[in-house]
Amino acid sequence: MKKIYLLITVGLTSLSLNSCKKFLEQPSVTKYDSQNIFETIDRAEMVVVGCYSQTFNRELYYQLGMGTDECMSTEATSNSKNQVGNYVYTPSISPSSTFTVMYAGIEYANVAIKGLQGMSVSDAQKPKLNMLLGEAYAIRAMNYLNLIRFFGDVPYSTEPVGETGQFSSSRVSRDVIYDGCVKDLQTAAGLLPWKSAGMVPTYERFTKQAALGILARVALYAAGYSLRWDLTTNAAASVKIAQRSDATRIKELYKIAADACKQVIDKGENSLLPSFETVFRNLITSKYDNESLLLFGQWGQDNNDSQSGYTNGIFAHASCIFGKSQPAMAVTPTYWYDFAAGDLRRDVTICNYGINADNGRDMNTYSSNTIGKFRANWGPNTGTAVNKRDIDWPVLRYSDILLMYAEALNEYNNGPAGDAKAAFEQVRIRGFGGDASKIGTTPSDYQGFRNAIINERKFEFGFESLRRTDLERWGILYETLTKTKQNLNNMAGVTGAYANIDRYRVYKRTIATSFQDPVVAVPYTGYKALTPADSTTMAKAGNVVLRMHNASILNSQGTLAPNNALISNLFRGLEREKVEILPIATSIIDVNPGLRGQQHPKY
Repeated sequence: MKKIYLLITVGLTSLSLNSCKKFLEQPSVTKYDSQNIFETIDRAEMVVVGCYSQTFNRELYYQLGMGTDECMSTEATSNSKNQVGNYVYTPSISPSSTFTVMYAGIEYANVAIKGLQGMSVSDAQKPKLNMLLGEAYAIRAMNYLNLIRFFGDVPYSTEPVGETGQFSSSRVSRDVIYDGCVKDLQTAAGLLPWKSAGMVPTYERFTKQAALGILARVALYAAGYSLRWDLTTNAAASVKIAQRSDATRIKELYKIAADACKQVIDKGENSLLPSFETVFRNLITSKYDNESLLLFGQWGQDNNDSQSGYTNGIFAHASCIFGKSQPAMAVTPTYWYDFAAGDLRRDVTICNYGINADNGRDMNTYSSNTIGKFRANWGPNTGTAVNKRDIDWPVLRYSDILLMYAEALNEYNNGPAGDAKAAFEQVRIRGFGGDASKIGTTPSDYQGFRNAIINERKFEFGFESLRRTDLERWGILYETLTKTKQNLNNMAGVTGAYANIDRYRVYKRTIATSFQDPVVAVPYTGYKALTPADSTTMAKAGNVVLRMHNASILNSQGTLAPNNALISNLFRGLEREKVEILPIATSIIDVNPGLRGQQHPKY
């Protein structure tokens, strides 16, 4: 039998196996062949477990999670992460980690699939073998989705490098890859057990419902818009935002997405938690629930590479009881006012305070609000380290199943059928604490419902690394960000829709005393105007008076000058039919001759 070597090579770089939280112990060496690693189910499981460590990295939520109507960079404009977050790309300033990590996971999965398919096991072990094979198929497809949504057409292989001997490959049409991923996930869903079967030991591994959810996600991307060009000529003139040309296949993909979601819904194992806040308190304290379908494990010194809760958390001073949290990502100021009155998701998603050296909660200005879903003070302790908080990443939640179902039905039927509205309203009603009277009227027409889905995903999945490419698959990235920048100018000048926003907020300063801090948001009273005498009186009464427009860049009227540096630098590289897809880093092309001459045509 031919040996299958588990020697992972991406761009001539070898990567060692790692394991995720609560997974099996990792192997003690980094090279195996089919004569030992695939001779028992337990050893084969080590290979599959090793795949998971290469399914997520910090770039996915950091550089690539910024530059939206939700999130912006706080770093200097000369910083490469700020540049990527504001669409200032060049082949030398383009993320490479996501590219190499995703391919490492794909190679792991290819090796696992090949090895598992060659195994002979007893009837009693076949369900476990099927589960492992299903996991490997699902991981491969999910990694290809992450590559396509940021890099477009990419190299595509479903065989281990050691088998093919091919260390060089060219771009392949994303439609071919998407169709392969759909097939992989349909296969995976047929092999994997439901979570209730008790075979899958952790929410950090694929179940049938997780595979179906990622299948729906892939199908929606495959049917949606993206920046495309002619791979034969690679001509800049051929670049355009478009769906695939096969209208029949687009229709099929929407049905695939809807059917996959319906299977999960009908199975009834998953549900929304009554409280949106509880979703993220559970996540931060490692309490699993039926809303979580798939998490990326973060635990210990070696398996915390994404640093959830540090780069993308709230500000916490190094001297406070929670330890340092230094967000390099902030809330796009207009996002606060995008939420409707009574939407409880706002104060969970956006943190309106930071923790200072004396453990006091100090309210943020508009431009310094931070990400609240992964906040350090909600954790049970500091974690492995202040920059390694042991917070799993939410890859897939049940609310996504409901909203994808609603979206797919609307696209398939050219309007929202009853089931589409019901799924949409489940999510929205939960957002308003269960009060259906507050959610407004759900649109009944195709475009109105589509717009409602676009907005609802913004409120439900803020800072979960979906918004940027959601806007791309809807074909509205440029238009949305252009509008956001105009809104921000209006907000800065306190004009238009923002003419009556708070210029001041007055609050009582309180002190945090322990982990699992019960506070969600600092209560305040907002004022459009305050006289110096008013401010003095309030301060004497023990209040803090906060000017909401950053005091360092105010104009003579006490507001931000429109087009000040904060605003002018935001999305500064934005250019339609160019930045929707990243160029491939020069360092990647240098080690893959097959990509030479195939750079993004606009770069």
